[in-house]
Amino acid sequence: MSSLIGEIVTREAQLLGLVLSTHEVGAFESYAAELKKWNSKVNLTAITKDREIAIKHFVDSLHLAPYLTADDRLLDIGSGAGLPVIPVKIIRPDIAMVSVDAVAKKIHFQRHVIRILNLQNIEAIHARIEALHNMRGKSFTVITSRAFTRLDRFVALAAPLLAEDGVLVAMKGEQAESEISASDVALHASGFTVVSVQRYTLPENMGERVLTFLKQSKTA
Repeated sequence: MSSLIGEIVTREAQLLGLVLSTHEVGAFESYAAELKKWNSKVNLTAITKDREIAIKHFVDSLHLAPYLTADDRLLDIGSGAGLPVIPVKIIRPDIAMVSVDAVAKKIHFQRHVIRILNLQNIEAIHARIEALHNMRGKSFTVITSRAFTRLDRFVALAAPLLAEDGVLVAMKGEQAESEISASDVALHASGFTVVSVQRYTLPENMGERVLTFLKQSKTA
């Protein structure tokens, strides 16, 4: 019998057009178990109940997946306990992914999960994102962050690592539109434009979320 986490993730993934295999469902269940185990010793997340882990962490993360293609290279900035990068990796093993976080214990946890789930072509890096700006070969077609920092700062941090014609995806809460308005001048000054805003509601009244897509302006 599947767990509550497995049931919720399976159901909600289907609504996104994603059909999970038994192996993938088991990976989410193992991920949640390790998250709770580690969280009892080191602070990774304030969300510790199965239902909330399934919805606020896993289902929320999976909303990014339909916007990715097999040719993408994904960078997750400030990925914390591996969100959204690890849930997306579980269902899209074909996509190359890198996660970056400045907190060592969070990267140690990510590497542990990557190892026990035998995830391939994914790297967890302990560094401030600024440290990657001079690294060659780190040109990503999609760069995301989930509730990491304000929108204009995310753009400033991510832009040097974005491939030509790449897209930035800020995963935000329901205040996203007001943040976009507040960041409008700074975004245009940095040469980026909001090209799409996708709002969705998490199940079981667990909140509104917004995917904000930004691309470099073509005016230069």
